[in-house]
Amino acid sequence: MAQLKALLWDVDGTLAETERDGHCVAFNQAFEACGLPWCWDEAYYGELLRITGGRERVLHHMAWRGEGPALAGERGVLAGKVHAKKNQIYADLVRRAGLPLRGGVLELLEECRSRGVTLGIATTTSRSNVEVLLHAHLGARWANWFPVMVCGEDVQRKKPDPEVYVRALRELKVSPLEAVAIEDSPGGVAAARAAHVPVVVALSRYFATAVIEGAIAIGPSLQERRGWRPALPQRADAGLSVCLADIECWRAQTDSVSHYV
Repeated sequence: MAQLKALLWDVDGTLAETERDGHCVAFNQAFEACGLPWCWDEAYYGELLRITGGRERVLHHMAWRGEGPALAGERGVLAGKVHAKKNQIYADLVRRAGLPLRGGVLELLEECRSRGVTLGIATTTSRSNVEVLLHAHLGARWANWFPVMVCGEDVQRKKPDPEVYVRALRELKVSPLEAVAIEDSPGGVAAARAAHVPVVVALSRYFATAVIEGAIAIGPSLQERRGWRPALPQRADAGLSVCLADIECWRAQTDSVSHYV
C-alpha cells in the first residue's frame, strides 16, 4: 500500500460547523443589508446545502421561489452582490463569535504536522472564508499549516465535480492513493471519490442522517471513537480522538472498492 503523504480537508462542516451559526446567519443579514425580504430558516438552508457554493444557492433560491429579477443576467449580478456582502458579514461573525473547530480536528492537524503528513485544503467555499477561519484558530502563521489550498474561485466546477481534488493533488505532487480526504457530505465524498481519493467522513450537523456511499469510514466526529463504521478499537492507549493510525487502519481495510462502506 502507498504511504500516506497528505490529508486533504474540506472546510464548512468538516473543519468547523460553520453552516448554521455562520453562513446561514450571514446570508440573512446580507439579505437585509441588500434590501431583500428573504429569510432562510435552518431547515430551508439545510435543503439549500445540496447546492454547492453560496452564490449558486442564491441563484437557486431565486429560480426555485421565483424571486428576484426576471432576467438571468440581473439575477447573476444580484447573487454576486449578496454573496460578497455575506462573506464580509461571515468574516465579522468568525472574528467575534469564534465558531470553534470541530472536536478532534486540531489534534489530528497537530499529529499530521508532527509526523510529516502534509495538510491541504480542498473546498469550494471562498478563499476569504477559509482564511478568516484558519487565522482565528491557528494564528497569523496559519498558512504554514496548509501549503496547498484550493478554493471555490480556483476551479471552474464545484463539488461534486472532482476538479478541486484533482488540482490539490497536482499541487501537492501526490497520487490519489497517497492521500486521504476528510469530508462531511455526500457531495464532498462524490468529488473525492471521482478523483480516486479515499475519504473519511465525520458527519456534520446538516448531514447527520445523509446516505453516504464510497467512504472508507463514516462516523459522528473525529473526537469520538464510538459510532464509526468500520469500528475503532476501544483500547486504553488509543486516546480519545481519531488519529493517523486509525486512518491507516481504514486504508488497509479498503484495498478494493467492495470494502468501502
